[in-house]
Amino acid sequence: MFQTRRSFVLGAVALAGCARVPASPTGPVAPITLESAFVGRAVGAGVFRINLTGGERRFRARLEGRLEGDRLTVVEDFLYEDGEENRLTWVFDRAGPGRWTGRRDDTVGVAQVIETGQEIRLSYLADFRSGEDVTRLGFEDVIYFGADGRVINDAIVTRWGLPVARVRFEMLRL
Repeated sequence: MFQTRRSFVLGAVALAGCARVPASPTGPVAPITLESAFVGRAVGAGVFRINLTGGERRFRARLEGRLEGDRLTVVEDFLYEDGEENRLTWVFDRAGPGRWTGRRDDTVGVAQVIETGQEIRLSYLADFRSGEDVTRLGFEDVIYFGADGRVINDAIVTRWGLPVARVRFEMLRL
């Protein structure tokens, strides 16, 4: 009996660690749209955690979003703990009520964005360069307002369809 229960618990923990989609926020949250989250200026901090090793890479970012008609452009300036700097620019186009498509400098194909009212779901593939190597990663993000009004972005990162990392980024709108 003990062995069966232990196996069940260990199996459940292992499966929970393999989630491919971030959980929805719990409790009451304020309504959010891509515009309310990203138009204007924001600053934030985050961490990229590797599942297998527990390694982390921390970063800070400044964002500036501009809406022109049905196009939202968000410029992201990143500064990593190790001193590396990076600028990425998202361009989102409204695809219908609660739906957007997007491209960023490193995306492969088009990102899909769905606004549900209490959260934004963002799915995309991106190629990351390190020296001469390129690593293709999948991202499943959930973006929502925290209780304190911060914009929170939780993401599961996959490689070959398997979860390899998690990202948490919290932004304060200025």
